Amino acid sequence: GQSYEIRMLDNRKLGELPEINGKLVKSIFRVVFHDRRLQYTEHQQLEGWRWNRPGDRILDIDIPMSVGIIDPRANPTQLNTVEFLWDPSKRTSVFIQVHCISTEFTLRKHGGEKGVPFRVQIDTFRENESGEYTEHLHSASCQIKVFKPKGADRKQKTDREKMEKRTPHEKEKYQPSYETTILTEVR
Repeated sequence: GQSYEIRMLDNRKLGELPEINGKLVKSIFRVVFHDRRLQYTEHQQLEGWRWNRPGDRILDIDIPMSVGIIDPRANPTQLNTVEFLWDPSKRTSVFIQVHCISTEFTLRKHGGEKGVPFRVQIDTFRENESGEYTEHLHSASCQIKVFKPKGADRKQKTDREKMEKRTPHEKEKYQPSYETTILTEVR
């Protein structure tokens, strides 16, 4: 339920795709499973979640906090997807909320589970001649894990303690912590 900002940036090189200048593009956000093992059963996993949480959504846009988004939509049948239009030449920030936690999809349900990693994936499209947003422009994603506040604090503390025990050589294998995350382009 916590709102997280994702800044939408026009990362075209100079002169690239001039046909979208002055036009809107559509971005579709999805929360999906990161582990391939769970990707195979994603539909059943999401149906089970829907059954246990009737009326709830996995992903929402915090519309009052968002800037520059046009026509935000959440399809009632796709609990893990939201979409909106935006102008790449203007400042655009979308605040998303994930309403499920990583441990809701683990087998054991009695605390202390690692929780499954999710992936936030953003696919962006431009309009075709018929006015439909079907021409793929770009995809990017990043891995996330979602916990309740107390669980998240505990996880960060244990992760920090584990890192402190590692040798400098072992620490080199891990990415340092940053205030912001740059999403990785998906090809």
